[in-house]
Amino acid sequence: MNAGEVKTLLESSIPHCEVIAEGEGCNFQVVVVTSEFEGLSTVKRQQLVYSHLQDAIASGAIHAVTMKTYTPEQKNTL
Repeated sequence: MNAGEVKTLLESSIPHCEVIAEGEGCNFQVVVVTSEFEGLSTVKRQQLVYSHLQDAIASGAIHAVTMKTYTPEQKNTL
């Protein structure tokens, strides 16, 4: 799996999201921005992202993911 595939997977799974994905092999860093995160704790946001990566993690295509999660409003304040 490559970073482009991770980006496409998340963008097709999470409504109205913006994804920046980097990495190679089976280790990736992602930044995910979506209004779906409104009102969710950091842990719940991460669980949401992991739920869409579960099959790739189970198959070994993804070994490790480091993520940052933001709502659109939070992104605009960075």
